[in-house]
Amino acid sequence: MARPLPKPGPFPARSNTVEETSAGGIVVDFARPELPVAVIARINRAGRLEWCLPKGHLENEETAAQAASREVAEETGVEGSVVAPLGSVDYWFSVAGYRVHKVVHHFLLRATGGRITVENDPDHEAVDAAWVPFAELGSRLSFANERRIVAAARTILPRFLP
Repeated sequence: MARPLPKPGPFPARSNTVEETSAGGIVVDFARPELPVAVIARINRAGRLEWCLPKGHLENEETAAQAASREVAEETGVEGSVVAPLGSVDYWFSVAGYRVHKVVHHFLLRATGGRITVENDPDHEAVDAAWVPFAELGSRLSFANERRIVAAARTILPRFLP
C-alpha cells in the first residue's frame, strides 16, 4: 500500500524514499479468435502518449489480485476475473524531490463483461483504451517491463484457451 509523501522539510536521506505497491494485468477476451487485450493510453510527464497495461494502487485491505481486477475495470471499462499470476516488476523514479520505489503485481484475467471505455477512470489518467490482438500487444506497449509480462503471459495462455 502506498505511503503518503512526507511533508516537506529537512529529512534524513531515507525519508526521501516512498514505497508504492500496485496491481494490474492483461485482460483477454478469450471468446474472440485474436485474443484481444484491453490496454490504455496515458500522457506522460513529457507530454508523450504511452500505451500500457491497466494498473493502480491497492486500496484498503484488498489483495493484489482484487486490486488488479478493480483497476482493469476502472481504467478500461472491461470486467475480468483473475486466472493466473504473471509476475511482478519493480522500478524507481523521482517525483517532487522524492525517490519512489514501485512494485507492480501483474495477473492474467479473463474478460467477463463491460465495454471498452475510459469514462470510469476515477483518476482520469487514461486518455484512451483499445482492444489490441494479443499477437500485437508486445509492439504496442511502451515499456520493456510490460513487454516482459506479455512474454510471461504468452507461455501460460494456451492453458486457458477453449
